[in-house]
Amino acid sequence: MSDPFASGWGAGPKPGPGAAASPRLLLRRLRQALAAPGDGQQRLDQIVTLIAHSMAAEVCSVYLIRGQDTLQLSATEGLKAEAVHEARLKIGEGLVGVIARDGRPVVTAKAREHPEFRYLPETGEERYSSFLGVPIQKLGRTMGVLVVQNERPLNYSEEESEALSLVAMVIAEMAEAGTLLTNATGEGEHHSREPIHIQAQGAADGVAIGPAHLHEPKLLLPNPIAEDPAHERARLQDALGRLRADIDAMLDGDGVADEGEHREVLETYRMFANDRGWVRKLNEYIVSGLTAEAAVDAARTEARAKLRGAHDAYLRERFDDMDDIAQRLMRRLITPDADAAMPATGAILVARTLGPGEIMDYPRGLLGGIVLEEGAISSHAAIVARAMDVPLIVQAGGITREAETGDPMIVNGDQGHVHIRPREDVVTAYEEKLSLRAQEKATFAALRDLPSRTLDGCDVTLYMNGGLVADLPSLDESGAEGVGLLRTELHFMLNKAMPTREDQARFYGHVLDKADGRLVNFRTLDIGSDKVLPYLKQPREENPALGWRAIRVGLDRPVVLRMQLQAMLRAAAGRPLRVMFPMVAAFAEFEKARGMLLEEAEKVDAEMRPESLKIGAMLETPSLAFAQRRFFEMADFVSIGGNDLVQFFFAADRTNERTAGRYEVTHPAFLSLVRMIVERCGEAGTELSFCGEAAGRPLDALALSAMGIRALSMRPASIGPVKRALRAADLAALYAVAEDAEASGQRVRDALIQHCHENMVPI
Repeated sequence: MSDPFASGWGAGPKPGPGAAASPRLLLRRLRQALAAPGDGQQRLDQIVTLIAHSMAAEVCSVYLIRGQDTLQLSATEGLKAEAVHEARLKIGEGLVGVIARDGRPVVTAKAREHPEFRYLPETGEERYSSFLGVPIQKLGRTMGVLVVQNERPLNYSEEESEALSLVAMVIAEMAEAGTLLTNATGEGEHHSREPIHIQAQGAADGVAIGPAHLHEPKLLLPNPIAEDPAHERARLQDALGRLRADIDAMLDGDGVADEGEHREVLETYRMFANDRGWVRKLNEYIVSGLTAEAAVDAARTEARAKLRGAHDAYLRERFDDMDDIAQRLMRRLITPDADAAMPATGAILVARTLGPGEIMDYPRGLLGGIVLEEGAISSHAAIVARAMDVPLIVQAGGITREAETGDPMIVNGDQGHVHIRPREDVVTAYEEKLSLRAQEKATFAALRDLPSRTLDGCDVTLYMNGGLVADLPSLDESGAEGVGLLRTELHFMLNKAMPTREDQARFYGHVLDKADGRLVNFRTLDIGSDKVLPYLKQPREENPALGWRAIRVGLDRPVVLRMQLQAMLRAAAGRPLRVMFPMVAAFAEFEKARGMLLEEAEKVDAEMRPESLKIGAMLETPSLAFAQRRFFEMADFVSIGGNDLVQFFFAADRTNERTAGRYEVTHPAFLSLVRMIVERCGEAGTELSFCGEAAGRPLDALALSAMGIRALSMRPASIGPVKRALRAADLAALYAVAEDAEASGQRVRDALIQHCHENMVPI
């Protein structure tokens, strides 16, 4: 970065020899201004005076964003003093508003002729012609605009624009750290932020009110201006050395495969950590007068500004990689507050992304909710959140930027709403909602020991889904009659290396102990698609949902599958054992996997063999519904995996907003498929159940039960609402409603809803 101050900084009348400030000297003066006694307004006034003098500018002004869409003149040198806190512009209005909207500088020698010019008579700026304005921003969040003006029509240089941007970045750091107070009442920028509502995607149902807690506390830079550049360069080199050593250690560790996505990410990190251009840019910022951590943050902000609005997915991914490695470097330069490591009970955890293991690090019952900037509703983080009965929001854009630890928050996992610093009326409405939910929970608790028997005498068995030790207390709490789906892959995902046979056997045995004789369906390892184990190499695929996953992995890697089957047999230790294979698409796959299990069972000592061994399959592909009769006769039980079966049946991804409307369990075509499966299982005498999100939605559960499904498996929190609906319903009447609607061309779902409302069936 060149030094525009070296021979006099700025356009307009040049100061005398030696009078112009270097960037380092200006930043040092800014540091002194911050350290001087006085309120926030006095600090801002000193800043604009210093900048105006250093740039030989006749005007220097700071506009700060107030609320969500308004810019307020907060300090000025050169404009009318009475306009401070009075002159306002909407974002996008005038040159200042355009800078705030676009996040880019604007420079012009003839401001009044610019098409975006907006005249504010209260400021007295009509006589100023040349204009240079830059955004005050930090990591994509624009906080205000810094402007210099001169009366003569002068062309500001690119170097001058870069230098002013550097000062604006320092102002942003000061505001973020709370060292700049922005009005005469002493109210700080941090505390004056308005309520924010984010519409995202709900991934785990529920509503929570609580204080925000950032999983990774923001790294505030209260002192971005360096006193000793040589010392800062040494600090940077030391932190870079430690960062590189950590990355090398991770790459050389036993937990990283020779190939695969996890290793590629670390290789990318290594590339950035050793990139000479990036390191040179950091050192240039330090030479300009920034501390090492401020230099890293300035480089991040500059890169984000350059890539703002980029549509190229590769460029966005590379920026994310660079942003992450910069964050890691800053954490080696700044030590976060250790006291902020664990939130208060009921807090809302806020993060960019989280793995299932990271969520499990928080004790059960501690978190009120979770909000992620990224993530997917089908992720295993979502599965863990549902198991812990914690509302989860994903795809909440900007949440890590907008939320601060301690901010009041509301999350609505049912509808994907996030409220940061909500208004009192919004809080009151949600408190009433929570009160109603508490009353509902009391109602469900009263139903826990009652049978889920319909008005027309049909018994529907309700099981729970699980996969974690944290799930097991829900067996008693929810009134589930067993575990209809035990997701064994979660145990694998929470380990940094492949669990040993003994580890697996210990976990499976613990599950059977807690079940205390109740049914448990162990599903073998279901990985692939969005379920990735970093220590198990998987190919890169164009369409992983239809690729190498689930039973296909087990049959192609028989050592892994056999080890898991051996662990299950050991865990049973003479008790009944039920094992089912996932994603079976053809009879031959089931036959081969079943044969492997029977072979392993024969090797077990007679006294330790399972009392009974039931072998089943997940029916998740339409092809298996049409398998030869021998499949249904050979399988002891079949569980319809509704999430995948509906997706494949309609060729519609439920997580894709454009296709989610086509993903419909109550569609006549899908209900016909369910009826056919019920009939085929009935003819062969095969147990049948339905497992998936639909099983836990009362209306869908009623429709499936009306088609003949007599066992449903769902997350524990859904058992109460589904049981309440079943006990109030007549399945024969629902079946007739569905048939009549299909025959008349009415939407079946609408007809079922109308019937339930008319007959007081709670859905």
